This record gives sequence, C-alpha cells and structure tokens, in this order.
Amino acid sequence: MSAVTARSAAPTVGFTLLLGLIMAIGPLSIDLYLPAFPGIARELEASDGQVQYTLSVYLLGLALGQAAYGPLADKYGRKLPLLAGLLLYVAAALLCAFAPSVGTLTLFRGLQALGGAAGAVITSSVVRDRYEGKAAASLFSTLMLVTGVAPAIAPSLGTWLLTLMPWRMLFVVLASFAALSLLMAALWLPETLPRAQRAGVRLRDTAGVYLSLLRNRPFLSYSLASGFTFGALFAYISGSPFLFLQQLHVSAGLYAVLFGINSLGITLAAQANRALLRRFEPAQVARWAARAAGIVSALLLGSALLHVLSVPLLSVLFFSLLCCVGMLLPNNAALALSSVQTRVGSAAALNGTIQMTLGGLSGTLVGALGGTPVVIMAVILVCVVGVLMCYAVVRRTR
Repeated sequence: MSAVTARSAAPTVGFTLLLGLIMAIGPLSIDLYLPAFPGIARELEASDGQVQYTLSVYLLGLALGQAAYGPLADKYGRKLPLLAGLLLYVAAALLCAFAPSVGTLTLFRGLQALGGAAGAVITSSVVRDRYEGKAAASLFSTLMLVTGVAPAIAPSLGTWLLTLMPWRMLFVVLASFAALSLLMAALWLPETLPRAQRAGVRLRDTAGVYLSLLRNRPFLSYSLASGFTFGALFAYISGSPFLFLQQLHVSAGLYAVLFGINSLGITLAAQANRALLRRFEPAQVARWAARAAGIVSALLLGSALLHVLSVPLLSVLFFSLLCCVGMLLPNNAALALSSVQTRVGSAAALNGTIQMTLGGLSGTLVGALGGTPVVIMAVILVCVVGVLMCYAVVRRTR
C-alpha cells in the first residue's frame, strides 16, 4: 500500500462523533439485549437456540441490507439512503418491543437489521469518499474508539435497564437512540458524493458491479479476511451468554462487567493501531494481529478440550483475542476499500455483506452445534485460520 493522501482536511471532532454515533447503532443492537436472553426464552417459551437465532438473523439481515444500500448510495448519494434506513430501523425496533412469539421477534429483528444496515454502508462510504490508505485506516480506528464504548457498556446497561423495565423496553431504547441519530444525520451530516459521480450509475448494473468486485482479488481477499474476523467475534458474542451464565454460572452483573472489559480490548487495540500506522503499513499490522489471534484461539480450544476453563483464564484469553480483532477490523476495511476507485458505496456494501454473512453463519453454527465450549472455541479457531489464509492469497497475488 502506498502512503496515504487525504482527499480533504483532517476530520473534525463533530464529524467523527456523528459517524461514530451512527456506527454505534450496530453494536448496541447486538449487545444491549444479550443479558435478556434467558428472560426472553422464559416469556416466549422458546429454547436457548431459538433466542440465539434472533441474533444470527440480525447479522444475516445486515448482510442482505448492505448489499442493497451500496448501489443506492452510489446512485442517490450517501445521505438519503441513510435516513431511509434509520427510519425503517426505528419502526422495526418498536415492532420488536411488541413481538408475541420468538418467531415474530426473529422476523422483526430481520427488518430491524435491514434498516440498520444503512449505517454500516454509509459511514464506510463517507470515510472512503474523503480518505484512503493510512488516513482511512486511522479514521476507522478512531471510529472504533467511539463505537467501542457501545459494546463495552451495552451489556452492563442492558442488565441495569432490566432491573427497571421488562426486556421489551430495551427495543424502545434502541428505537429512541436510532431516532436521535436520524435527527442529527438529517441536520449535520454532509453529502460526500458529488452529483457528477452519481450521473452514470445505473441500478440495473448492480450485478455486474458486484461481479467485477468479486474478481478484484485484493478486495475479495481483504473482505473475506474481514468476514472471518467478524466470524470469530460473533462466535464469541453469540456463545458468551451461555458460556459464562450457564456453563460457568457467573451472575448477570459479573457477565456484563466481563463482557465490557473484553470489549474494551477492541477499543484499546484500535488506538494502538493508530500509533503503529505511523511507522508500519496496514497490511503489516494486520498480519501481526492475525498471527497473535491464531495463538490465542489455539489456547482457547486447548483449554476447552482439556476442561480447564475458568473465569480468569477465559477473561484473559478473550481480552487478548478482542485486542487482535481491534487491529484487524480497521486495517482490513481500509485495505479492502483502497483497492477500488469507483462505485465505493457498492464496494463498502459488498465488504459489509461478506462480513455479516460470515459473522451470521458463525453465530448460527455455534447455536446449531449446541453452543458448547469446544464448539465455540473451534469456530473461533477456524475463522482465524481463514484470516491467515486470505492474507496468504494476497501475498501470492502481489
């Protein structure tokens, strides 16, 4: 990768915070209701696996939604599709609050994801509109600092809110947060895609554009690396409630604290990544982080196979794993998008679709195979090996 040239001046604090607020909708939608899983299962008379599918369906909905928003963002600009998606998210979140069964809750979570997918695509597109290479990787790392607070505090916030209100009100809270983001985006988010760059975009060319991106080997490799990274992350996220709450019998409050501490690993590593990018290229840092993740995931699987799992051991290993994730995600995103020069919205959408598809499949696989410690750790290790294989393909291509 060449050293980066910024397309405009350094991002302002307000601009970064607004993008971070929009991006925070995703992790809040995933993590806020994790402590409510047992309560949802009891009230809706559902199995643990059925409740877990509400998370997997959300991830798959994000994947499908991003595939749709990319071409729309290239055709109609960044702002209008974002506002439409946030409006759909608000409506679907309110429907989740009144779901009479786990089946309808799963359906409404899918609709919620289709709306929330706009935020993931548009924020990535806006960053790429203005920056590339190291500058883009640095801004993605800064956004992870903003959004890293969300998964760190979401389970604790969810646990606290559950002492004040039923689990259904958590979705009202999510709807309110998205409505605030919608208002702020409508007032202050600039349109970063000039009209001249939209003129030649035709929606009927979408399939051809996606096929051309899939033939772009660096883009596809880094997008798959992002997807496998998300797979490892969501194997941990989807399995952690049952691993800690049921297998290790920790309290809901302690689980929220542990989840928050582990999530801070992503935030801290993302900021360390910014410092490393002053001296090294994004691809170098990503390879180092992937190798470290391979060692940690092997230790996790070995601990599960030997039945030596404990709260302190898992806390240290999961924190280390999420530190690696915090370095992999921003660099993979920057490297994938730096390999394309046009139809950036479609590229960001396909990158996000691949991420969420592999993340959703990972979470689904954990649930389908019983969510045992060995299953969770094995899925994590397979995903990390996938990341390393993608990097090997890129190096051979070059």
